[in-house]
Amino acid sequence: MKKIAVVLIPFLLMACASPPKTDSLKASQPKEVTTDTSATTKPEATISSPAETNASVSSAEIEANKLAAELQELQKRSVFFDFDKSVIKPEYRDVIQKQAEFIKTHRNDVVTVEGNCDERGSTEYNLALGHRRANAALKNLELLGVPATQIKAVSLGEEKPRLSCHEEKCWQENRRDDFVHKIN
Repeated sequence: MKKIAVVLIPFLLMACASPPKTDSLKASQPKEVTTDTSATTKPEATISSPAETNASVSSAEIEANKLAAELQELQKRSVFFDFDKSVIKPEYRDVIQKQAEFIKTHRNDVVTVEGNCDERGSTEYNLALGHRRANAALKNLELLGVPATQIKAVSLGEEKPRLSCHEEKCWQENRRDDFVHKIN
Protein backbone atom coordinates (compact mmCIF):
# COMPACT_ATOMS: atom_id res chain seq x y z
CA MET A 1 0.00 0.00 0.00
CA LYS A 2 2.87 2.34 0.82
CA LYS A 3 4.33 1.74 -2.62
CA ILE A 4 1.06 2.69 -4.32
CA ALA A 5 0.79 5.87 -2.22
CA VAL A 6 4.39 6.82 -3.03
CA VAL A 7 3.72 6.33 -6.76
CA LEU A 8 0.34 8.17 -6.75
CA ILE A 9 1.44 11.25 -4.78
CA PRO A 10 3.72 12.66 -7.55
CA PHE A 11 0.91 12.13 -10.09
CA LEU A 12 -1.55 13.94 -7.85
CA LEU A 13 0.86 16.84 -7.39
CA MET A 14 1.38 17.11 -11.16
CA ALA A 15 -2.36 17.08 -11.75
CA CYS A 16 -2.88 19.91 -9.26
CA ALA A 17 -0.04 22.00 -10.71
CA SER A 18 -1.32 22.15 -14.29
CA PRO A 19 -4.00 24.72 -15.18
CA PRO A 20 -7.43 23.37 -15.96
CA LYS A 21 -8.04 22.75 -19.61
CA THR A 22 -11.13 24.24 -21.20
CA ASP A 23 -12.76 23.47 -24.44
CA SER A 24 -11.93 26.38 -26.78
CA LEU A 25 -15.44 26.36 -28.27
CA LYS A 26 -17.06 26.63 -24.85
CA ALA A 27 -14.68 29.42 -23.77
CA SER A 28 -15.48 31.58 -26.79
CA GLN A 29 -19.25 31.20 -26.49
CA PRO A 30 -21.13 33.49 -24.11
CA LYS A 31 -22.44 31.84 -20.97
CA GLU A 32 -26.14 31.54 -20.49
CA VAL A 33 -27.66 33.76 -17.86
CA THR A 34 -30.30 32.25 -15.66
CA THR A 35 -33.38 34.27 -14.93
CA ASP A 36 -34.15 32.47 -11.70
CA THR A 37 -33.56 35.17 -9.09
CA SER A 38 -34.33 32.93 -6.16
CA ALA A 39 -31.08 30.98 -6.55
CA THR A 40 -28.70 33.92 -7.04
CA THR A 41 -28.85 37.64 -6.49
CA LYS A 42 -27.13 40.26 -8.65
CA PRO A 43 -25.69 43.37 -7.06
CA GLU A 44 -27.64 46.20 -8.69
CA ALA A 45 -25.01 48.88 -8.11
CA THR A 46 -22.32 47.20 -10.22
CA ILE A 47 -24.40 46.37 -13.27
CA SER A 48 -25.38 49.15 -15.64
CA SER A 49 -27.91 48.66 -18.33
CA PRO A 50 -27.02 49.26 -21.98
CA ALA A 51 -29.44 52.19 -22.01
CA GLU A 52 -27.55 53.88 -19.14
CA THR A 53 -24.21 53.34 -20.88
CA ASN A 54 -25.58 54.66 -24.19
CA ALA A 55 -27.06 57.69 -22.44
CA SER A 56 -23.72 58.67 -20.89
CA VAL A 57 -21.88 58.11 -24.15
CA SER A 58 -24.52 60.01 -26.04
CA SER A 59 -24.34 63.04 -23.75
CA ALA A 60 -20.54 63.08 -24.05
CA GLU A 61 -20.83 62.80 -27.82
CA ILE A 62 -23.41 65.57 -27.89
CA GLU A 63 -21.12 67.86 -25.88
CA ALA A 64 -18.16 67.04 -28.13
CA ASN A 65 -20.21 67.67 -31.27
CA LYS A 66 -21.53 70.93 -29.84
CA LEU A 67 -17.99 72.10 -29.05
CA ALA A 68 -16.73 71.08 -32.50
CA ALA A 69 -19.58 72.94 -34.21
CA GLU A 70 -18.96 76.04 -32.11
CA LEU A 71 -15.23 75.95 -32.89
CA GLN A 72 -15.89 75.48 -36.59
CA GLU A 73 -18.23 78.47 -36.61
CA LEU A 74 -15.70 80.63 -34.75
CA GLN A 75 -12.89 79.69 -37.10
CA LYS A 76 -14.98 80.63 -40.14
CA ARG A 77 -15.30 84.21 -38.88
CA SER A 78 -12.41 86.51 -39.73
CA VAL A 79 -11.63 90.17 -39.17
CA PHE A 80 -11.02 92.03 -42.44
CA PHE A 81 -8.89 95.13 -42.93
CA ASP A 82 -8.66 98.01 -45.35
CA PHE A 83 -5.68 98.28 -47.68
CA ASP A 84 -2.45 98.97 -45.79
CA LYS A 85 -4.30 99.27 -42.43
CA SER A 86 -4.19 97.36 -39.17
CA VAL A 87 -7.08 99.04 -37.33
CA ILE A 88 -10.04 96.81 -36.53
CA LYS A 89 -13.18 98.29 -38.04
CA PRO A 90 -16.32 98.65 -35.87
CA GLU A 91 -18.26 96.06 -37.88
CA TYR A 92 -15.80 93.37 -36.76
CA ARG A 93 -16.00 94.11 -33.03
CA ASP A 94 -18.66 91.40 -32.63
CA VAL A 95 -16.25 88.82 -34.11
CA ILE A 96 -13.64 89.77 -31.51
CA GLN A 97 -16.32 89.73 -28.77
CA LYS A 98 -17.48 86.19 -29.66
CA GLN A 99 -13.88 84.96 -29.78
CA ALA A 100 -13.21 86.48 -26.36
CA GLU A 101 -16.33 84.91 -24.83
CA PHE A 102 -15.38 81.47 -26.12
CA ILE A 103 -11.75 81.71 -24.99
CA LYS A 104 -12.71 82.94 -21.50
CA THR A 105 -15.25 80.11 -21.17
CA HIS A 106 -12.73 77.45 -22.21
CA ARG A 107 -9.65 77.92 -20.04
CA ASN A 108 -7.82 75.10 -21.84
CA ASP A 109 -8.14 76.88 -25.22
CA VAL A 110 -5.18 78.62 -26.82
CA VAL A 111 -6.01 80.73 -29.85
CA THR A 112 -3.52 81.76 -32.51
CA VAL A 113 -4.38 84.98 -34.32
CA GLU A 114 -2.99 84.75 -37.85
CA GLY A 115 -2.40 88.10 -39.56
CA ASN A 116 -2.70 87.89 -43.36
CA CYS A 117 -2.07 90.31 -46.23
CA ASP A 118 -2.77 90.49 -49.93
CA GLU A 119 -0.02 89.89 -52.47
CA ARG A 120 0.85 93.53 -53.00
CA GLY A 121 3.96 94.77 -51.22
CA SER A 122 7.27 93.10 -50.45
CA THR A 123 7.54 89.96 -48.36
CA GLU A 124 9.10 91.88 -45.46
CA TYR A 125 6.46 94.60 -45.57
CA ASN A 126 3.61 92.08 -45.65
CA LEU A 127 5.06 90.13 -42.73
CA ALA A 128 5.28 93.34 -40.68
CA LEU A 129 1.73 94.38 -41.67
CA GLY A 130 0.39 90.89 -40.83
CA HIS A 131 2.10 91.16 -37.45
CA ARG A 132 0.45 94.54 -36.75
CA ARG A 133 -2.94 93.11 -37.74
CA ALA A 134 -2.57 90.05 -35.52
CA ASN A 135 -1.43 92.22 -32.60
CA ALA A 136 -4.45 94.52 -33.07
CA ALA A 137 -6.78 91.55 -32.54
CA LEU A 138 -4.64 90.26 -29.67
CA LYS A 139 -4.81 93.60 -27.85
CA ASN A 140 -8.59 93.76 -28.33
CA LEU A 141 -8.97 90.25 -26.90
CA GLU A 142 -6.85 91.23 -23.89
CA LEU A 143 -8.99 94.35 -23.36
CA LEU A 144 -12.03 92.06 -23.25
CA GLY A 145 -10.48 90.03 -20.43
CA VAL A 146 -8.77 87.16 -22.24
CA PRO A 147 -5.54 86.16 -20.44
CA ALA A 148 -2.38 86.77 -22.47
CA THR A 149 -1.36 83.14 -21.86
CA GLN A 150 -4.27 81.99 -24.03
CA ILE A 151 -3.43 84.11 -27.10
CA LYS A 152 -0.63 83.96 -29.68
CA ALA A 153 -0.08 86.32 -32.61
CA VAL A 154 1.51 85.12 -35.86
CA SER A 155 2.08 86.89 -39.14
CA LEU A 156 1.65 84.84 -42.29
CA GLY A 157 2.08 87.81 -44.60
CA GLU A 158 0.91 86.88 -48.08
CA GLU A 159 1.70 83.16 -47.66
CA LYS A 160 -1.85 81.93 -46.95
CA PRO A 161 -4.22 83.62 -49.40
CA ARG A 162 -7.90 82.72 -49.22
CA LEU A 163 -8.39 83.66 -52.89
CA SER A 164 -5.67 83.75 -55.52
CA CYS A 165 -6.94 86.06 -58.27
CA HIS A 166 -5.23 89.40 -58.92
CA GLU A 167 -8.07 91.86 -58.39
CA GLU A 168 -9.67 93.81 -55.55
CA LYS A 169 -12.31 91.20 -54.60
CA CYS A 170 -9.55 88.68 -53.87
CA TRP A 171 -7.27 91.16 -52.17
CA GLN A 172 -10.12 92.11 -49.79
CA GLU A 173 -10.50 88.46 -48.74
CA ASN A 174 -6.77 88.12 -48.13
CA ARG A 175 -6.44 91.17 -45.83
CA ARG A 176 -7.62 89.47 -42.64
CA ASP A 177 -7.02 87.97 -39.22
CA ASP A 178 -7.93 84.31 -38.79
CA PHE A 179 -8.47 82.65 -35.41
CA VAL A 180 -7.15 79.12 -34.93
CA HIS A 181 -8.21 77.45 -31.68
CA LYS A 182 -6.40 74.58 -30.02
CA ILE A 183 -8.13 73.03 -27.04
CA ASN A 184 -5.78 70.98 -24.90
